[in-house]
Amino acid sequence: MTMKAKNIAYWTTTALVAFFIGGGGVAQIAQYLGNPHGVVPVLGYPMYFFAILGFWKVLGAIAILVPRYPRLKEWAYAGIFFDLTGAVASVAAVGVYGAYGFHIIAPLVIAGLTVASWALRPESRFIGTLFPAKNSRPVINTRAANS
Repeated sequence: MTMKAKNIAYWTTTALVAFFIGGGGVAQIAQYLGNPHGVVPVLGYPMYFFAILGFWKVLGAIAILVPRYPRLKEWAYAGIFFDLTGAVASVAAVGVYGAYGFHIIAPLVIAGLTVASWALRPESRFIGTLFPAKNSRPVINTRAANS
């Protein structure tokens, strides 16, 4: 993949993740402040839990978009992935799949976009290598690791 194509793919997936996660977070906060409905009461979690998740989703979406802070981005990507896969597990546990399994498929698709965004990120946003080459020492971006 060329550097330009990789950059376009990175920003496309990152923008989609930020839109869905950030927008979902704003919707969760609004739902908490307004009239709770939908799948929330069925899952058995208290409403304030979704307000807290919504707040952190908005911050996570901002974190993956702002320049620098690679360690913060790593945590944001992890949090987004855990939130989405946790949502799938919660919905699957109570059997509230929605029409055509929407509440299972949609979070899994966004989790896939999250992994793609993380994997396509520019080298300046790396903290270290995930799988170091054999017979070599791990490469660590010291500038990013110290920020």
